[in-house]
Amino acid sequence: MKEGSIISVDVTLALDGWQADSCFTAPIGKISEEKQRLIRVTEECFWLGARMAMNGNRIGDISHAVQSHAEANGYGVVRDLTGHGIGREMHEDPSVPNFGLAGHGSRIRPGMTFCVEPMIAMGRWQVHQLSDGWTIVTNDHSPAAHYEHTLAVTPKGLPEVLTYPGFRWKEEMA
Repeated sequence: MKEGSIISVDVTLALDGWQADSCFTAPIGKISEEKQRLIRVTEECFWLGARMAMNGNRIGDISHAVQSHAEANGYGVVRDLTGHGIGREMHEDPSVPNFGLAGHGSRIRPGMTFCVEPMIAMGRWQVHQLSDGWTIVTNDHSPAAHYEHTLAVTPKGLPEVLTYPGFRWKEEMA
């Protein structure tokens, strides 16, 4: 890690047989305005996608919201890694891509829990895993940001954000 870099911290939790997953991207010291914007837009992608996680919508509604906002801001959307269902296992169905068509995919129902996790690149979307078996980098070596929370679909209204204690949807987010 060096001054001017950004780092994504992906944290999981297992408690009483249940899983949770959350991620954020943070600066290492002072970073450029371009990297600050990338982090901000990635978080915005999460919130736009998360607010689509409502009873009766489809997974593609989440995917489309993330992709539309990222690409409108000139960024690439990582396609090789996706959000996911979560419960007793860390990665369950359904897959929650960060790209796709509104109105497509599995129907969202109350009681579903899944992670929305946009991974947005300043350059192209192609990525690869390093030999450590964990670190993911963009093929073009452009900076990328990641933001994630675990959501629970409620019978009515917006989802509960399980990994953000005390979070309440603001009117401008609804």
